[in-house]
Amino acid sequence: MEYGYARVSTREQNEERQLIALREFGLNDGQVILDKQSGKDFDRRGYRRLLRKLKDGDTLVIKSIDRLGRNYEEILEQWRVITKEKKAAIVVLDMPLLDTRKSRDLTGTLIADIVLQLLSYVAQTEREFIRQRQAEGIAAAKAQGVKFGRPRKALPEGFSEVKARWERGELSARAAGRLLGISHRSFLLWVQDDERKETVNKTRQG
Repeated sequence: MEYGYARVSTREQNEERQLIALREFGLNDGQVILDKQSGKDFDRRGYRRLLRKLKDGDTLVIKSIDRLGRNYEEILEQWRVITKEKKAAIVVLDMPLLDTRKSRDLTGTLIADIVLQLLSYVAQTEREFIRQRQAEGIAAAKAQGVKFGRPRKALPEGFSEVKARWERGELSARAAGRLLGISHRSFLLWVQDDERKETVNKTRQG
């Protein structure tokens, strides 16, 4: 029996390209199992159902290796489970070398295993590079004064005048807050934020 497996990470993503490739291989939609879930692990309802169906002599068809999963070690483990324990074949449409129907001999199996490990390693390494670049980008942005998270509300009307009076000692923080309709803690936070912005602007101008 031949089965197809397709996966998209979210319900909003479109699985049609994978389904078209599986149909072109010769599968009908009733033979295809679909998951709409992240590939970070293999705890997916459709994939678990697929494993229960697979038996000796069956063939699993996927469009690309990342549709099976995205975790390097777990991809290798599931490949072993399917090909060694279940004794089913795997066909990866985007990578003809990963077709274990043609690799029952020792040399063919060795080639498929090497290609799989290389592809999985490259995929995981690229994800780690992406995470590293994102972290470096966020750190650089913060160093330049860029703030992340929910933006603060606009300054209360009349804030600059009330702040100036507070700085001259004419008003307490509580009195300043009452004039602006906010708490004294919020007023002090606005003062700190305003002074931080002034410092950043002076640094850039200098």
